[in-house]
Amino acid sequence: MDTFTFLAIILLLAQGATADVGRTNRSANDQVMRGGIIGAIVDNSSRFGKEQKVAMDMAIMDVKKKTGQSCGLNMTTSQTVVAAWDLINQQKVKAILLPHTWEEASLVAEIGNQAKIPVLSIADSTPLWATKRWPFLLQASPDQNAQMKAIAAIVDSWEWHQVTIIYEDIDSFRSGVIPYLSDAMREIGAEISNLVALSPFDSSSLSTELERLKGEQCRVFLVHLSLPLAMQFFVKAKEMNMMEKDYVWITTNPFTSLVHSLNASIISSMRGIIGVKSYYPQKDNHFQNFHTRFRKRFSFENPEEDNHDPGTLAMQTYDVVWTVCLAMRERSNGGQQLLHKIMLSKFNNVQFFDRKVARAQIFQIINVIGFIGKSYNELGFWSYGKGFSKTTDDRALYNTSMRHLRPVFWPGGPWTSTPRGWTSPSTAKPLRIAVPTQSPFKQYVNVEHDPLTNITNYTGFAIDLFRETVARLSFNLTYNFTPFDGNYDEMVEQVYLKKFDAVVGDVAIVAKRYQHAEFTHPYTESGLVMIVPVRTKNSNRAWLFVKPFTKAMWVLVGAISVYNSFVVWLIERKHHPELKASFFIQMGVVLCSAFTTLFSLQGKMKFSFSYFH
Repeated sequence: MDTFTFLAIILLLAQGATADVGRTNRSANDQVMRGGIIGAIVDNSSRFGKEQKVAMDMAIMDVKKKTGQSCGLNMTTSQTVVAAWDLINQQKVKAILLPHTWEEASLVAEIGNQAKIPVLSIADSTPLWATKRWPFLLQASPDQNAQMKAIAAIVDSWEWHQVTIIYEDIDSFRSGVIPYLSDAMREIGAEISNLVALSPFDSSSLSTELERLKGEQCRVFLVHLSLPLAMQFFVKAKEMNMMEKDYVWITTNPFTSLVHSLNASIISSMRGIIGVKSYYPQKDNHFQNFHTRFRKRFSFENPEEDNHDPGTLAMQTYDVVWTVCLAMRERSNGGQQLLHKIMLSKFNNVQFFDRKVARAQIFQIINVIGFIGKSYNELGFWSYGKGFSKTTDDRALYNTSMRHLRPVFWPGGPWTSTPRGWTSPSTAKPLRIAVPTQSPFKQYVNVEHDPLTNITNYTGFAIDLFRETVARLSFNLTYNFTPFDGNYDEMVEQVYLKKFDAVVGDVAIVAKRYQHAEFTHPYTESGLVMIVPVRTKNSNRAWLFVKPFTKAMWVLVGAISVYNSFVVWLIERKHHPELKASFFIQMGVVLCSAFTTLFSLQGKMKFSFSYFH
């Protein structure tokens, strides 16, 4: 062994690196001639790191057993950049498998690109620009961004309209959830009410942030955190009584995919959580065989762990190592050839398209219950473009609503009704709504103050419309009406000056007011509008003809008709002997003539004396 190699080994040991070269008892020449060495950077302190290590060891052994191909595996836990440099230059690895966080993967991508060594990232989400910037970078795990549509479908199923996002303040979590979830929420007519960023290095702010969220009205929370930070978060939420009735907690794949590894004391703080995680078919022989052998080996190497079941990421890691080994069957002249062979290779669910594995199409929906036995219930599945189903086989029945899946154990207990998603805020101030008192149209808005009771009544079409709109909101909106005695321009300016939050009334939408306030969509057409009282259904139709005139007008019309009839009678009585009858008969003729004149369509006065003969 030369001095340089000896010093390199000493450096690796000093940095805490671990190497596992030739686990299948093969010679160095055999590795070079028949296979190659795969480098891997793992975190043995994390649950996923432990699962990743066991899965890679199993893959190397299975490749040797089933194909006769020898592949080496060098694993290190030292700092990412230093480890990558040593793996490439000293260990002569042909490919590097990276941890599942993009922050770590991005540090190695540049080194691998310069050395022309394929770098396979199993991060949940790799930015679109990354594979273009680094041609030797491959995203080896399914893109999880489609899970945001699954989360939006869950929100839509229960008719929640606001969601608070709690995410880890690192680049991959910011870019991996917010843009995609915003688009998904917009499609279902919901909105993101709040964004809360939590530092992975400072957990002291958890209590402060949770106390602030507790005082707001939104009760639907999407938690996009890594496993360590999520554990601290939910324990603190439990202490602050936020895992109770009316709260909704939804978790994403980085946490949900490892929820099986949590012990009973931690799980008890998370009862009622709905989780979304990537799905791996568990009924096929490939998974069953892997599952049985994994449990046995994992329990032997990690006796301190309570649960020995593999997560979906472990299964994906196993498939990725197989894919790389298959690509290294023939001796390649350089990294470019190996990169091309990896992209053409396919093993189980790993197949690359444009240097990325196809995005996940099916997600499993689970419900954390935290009782004796299994820590969660499997509610069902969500498939991209299809919806929810209880199974994933060919006979599965799909539905757009999650309500058709298995019953949900909500926070607060199994008999708790479905949370409505909001509550009355404990700290929010009621909106100050200005109402004009000088409106000339009392049917639109009318303000009346009773000095005896000191109560101000607000009535009118605009007031009724506002109250009905608020009543139909999916969240609680508190407000107080305040009368305003000035003109309309001054009232709108008060909104701009923050003295009022809104105005309700017959405020015309004109250009000069746009600089001070925003207007709702007009609920009446522009132009001349007439407002009339609503006619009651039990009105007497027989007397509708008297509605056009007031009582005084009808008396005046009647008097004029009688007067005209009297004048005609006075003139005609000299020429018609028939009109010289008794006084009562003559008065009857006058009144009858007046009545006939009043209701005659032609408006002409006519006498008929035949009934006097």
